[in-house]
Amino acid sequence: MASKVIRSQTFTGSNNPARLLLRSANVRVSGTLAANSNINRKLFNTSSKLQAEALSEQQKAIVKSTAPVLQEHGVAITSVFYKRLLSNHPTLRNIFNTAHQETGAQPAALAHAVWAYANNIDNLGALETAVSRIGNKHASLDIQPDQYPIVGEELLTSIKQVLGEAVTEEVIDAWKAAYGQLADIFINFEQDLYRQAENTTGGWNGWRTFTVAKKVQESDEIISFYLEPADKDPLPGFKSGQYVSVRVFLPELGIYQPRQYSLSDVPDGKHFRISVKKESARGQIPAGRISNVLHEDVPEGAQLDVSMPRGDFFLDIDAETPVVLISAGVGITPMLSILGTVIGQSTTRPVSFIHAVRSGHVHAMRDYLSRVMGKNPQVQKAVFYEQIDESDRKGVDYDFEGRIELDKIKDIALLHNAQYYLCGPIPFMQLQQKALEALGVPKERIHSEVFGSGVA
Repeated sequence: MASKVIRSQTFTGSNNPARLLLRSANVRVSGTLAANSNINRKLFNTSSKLQAEALSEQQKAIVKSTAPVLQEHGVAITSVFYKRLLSNHPTLRNIFNTAHQETGAQPAALAHAVWAYANNIDNLGALETAVSRIGNKHASLDIQPDQYPIVGEELLTSIKQVLGEAVTEEVIDAWKAAYGQLADIFINFEQDLYRQAENTTGGWNGWRTFTVAKKVQESDEIISFYLEPADKDPLPGFKSGQYVSVRVFLPELGIYQPRQYSLSDVPDGKHFRISVKKESARGQIPAGRISNVLHEDVPEGAQLDVSMPRGDFFLDIDAETPVVLISAGVGITPMLSILGTVIGQSTTRPVSFIHAVRSGHVHAMRDYLSRVMGKNPQVQKAVFYEQIDESDRKGVDYDFEGRIELDKIKDIALLHNAQYYLCGPIPFMQLQQKALEALGVPKERIHSEVFGSGVA
């Protein structure tokens, strides 16, 4: 049945819901706002039934006009939302990262996502990357369709609670329709991922029990965990750069807590390797609860719940173009998988491995990288240490003192028609992205993996 088209209404002056909300809402806010290509094309096809019937043009105009309100009050709304959600539906505490609730990272991430959706309600294609990234994380957490109405109800209630009488029935109806559309997009995306897993040899959905076959100390801060399936059945392949969720039960909280860790080895059908940094407390940021449990309380022989590999940050194995890997700290982990895959497939595909660490004490997989360099002349490296010890060997352990400056290593960093992969702290990746663009690298050839709070 053809959809009914409603002419877009222009909101101006006192008729603009955004102005009404901003003028009427009395909200005190602290803090700031901090894949599959076939699936994506299907979800973001603007001629599809979902896109045509989900929202009227009038509702789109209302949602878009309220985007400034969400930008100003989004964190207040999402903070209330998470408190309501986890209080009224305590089983969902097994999904959400409690540490990111405490630091405010999770509410800030959700606030930004909701604002971006409102701002692009008439151009959903602009959200393709975000939907792929969030949808993959949802799939790694086994998010199910029946959880979306719960989230929607609590989100709309939180909007009304924070903004009060400024929220008219017209605005709530528009946002209810908008949330329904967004939920459908995620549900369809995630169901496609689940179907793919079911049709993959060795694949699964939900959680699978793995045994810690081996723990290896890689640096003062990083330990590698070699995980083998308890059922001894074969493992599926994965795309180098992807991650798994690992779930640990915390008796003191009475809940499970999942975390995402990049796979740091190449696929072999027998084991997964994750390399986990022990996160110590830093100022107002508490120590990483799960990383410390894994380091200190999970011995060899222990069992862990693990998800199917997920993620939209991965190597294009069909390409023959050069690869430039730029990482900092524990951001080295997906790069090791990508590097191993490239040199395992080709002896001629050029690779530049650019890595930054504070010192040799926290430089993980140093010996492995030296072996790779000795056997693979197509690989070149540039390792940066901020602090140099007497035992550190220039040209062997590290190459440069200080932080990465790409304009000083153009011969290594700028390879013709290369694909660039970035992983590390968000400020680090933003800096490297800006540096690459300044050197003339097109945005579409730069790919990044974010470690931190996503929207779950």
